[in-house]
Amino acid sequence: MRSITITAIEGIPMVKAGDDLATLIDTGLVHTGLKLATGDIVVCCQKIVSKAEGRVVNLQNIEPSAFADSLARRWEKDPRAVELVLRQTSRIVRNDHGVIIVETGPGWVCANAGVDESNSLEQDTAILLPEDPDASAAKLRAALKKRHGVDIAVVITDTFGRPWRDGLTEICLGIAGMNAMLDLRGKTDLGGRELHHTVVAIADEIACAAGLLMEKAAAVPVVVVRGYNYEPGEGSAKVLIRPAEADLFR
Repeated sequence: MRSITITAIEGIPMVKAGDDLATLIDTGLVHTGLKLATGDIVVCCQKIVSKAEGRVVNLQNIEPSAFADSLARRWEKDPRAVELVLRQTSRIVRNDHGVIIVETGPGWVCANAGVDESNSLEQDTAILLPEDPDASAAKLRAALKKRHGVDIAVVITDTFGRPWRDGLTEICLGIAGMNAMLDLRGKTDLGGRELHHTVVAIADEIACAAGLLMEKAAAVPVVVVRGYNYEPGEGSAKVLIRPAEADLFR
């Protein structure tokens, strides 16, 4: 019988700038009683990666622009937070009903450029997305492989909305050690019909599975997914970004 297990890694200390995530994850693995094995996928929430990399901003140090002030007044928002969002933005996709949907420098389309004040645990503090989540995933994978002597994959997740569905879900923001997409084109369905368009965002599915245990207040920033036979590869989450010419929501 095929099965996949999802294990919450508990006991990871609160993360601060400069912390070694591999060391903190090892603390959680010992606390949980789990040893990493070849083929495991270590899933980390974006916030601990951003905190470790110092991607934390004190809003008291932000001087809002006139444009940020005007947007903030219109929607009754904190102008400093709006300014911070604009600084992470390469394109405003939509600004309505108090929601600012933007495209970030790396190409992610999301609300508020991924800037988040939840779980910052400090007043007037916001957390930014990692500058290069793929590089962050690769660095963490290399450190865990060296420590444990096993070949694993790493997925960094964040919580995004979707343009055609209500509710939030987890997505893959950074990845290393496995392909983010599962290309089934050329294979056949149960009836023998050849598949022409089926490309599965497998990294997003892994992120969603892990998200079942990564509840907001659960203090579980890392999950180990075991039993999924992924396609090994260098990995890049940017392949999950729909090209502009195929993006009908632009």
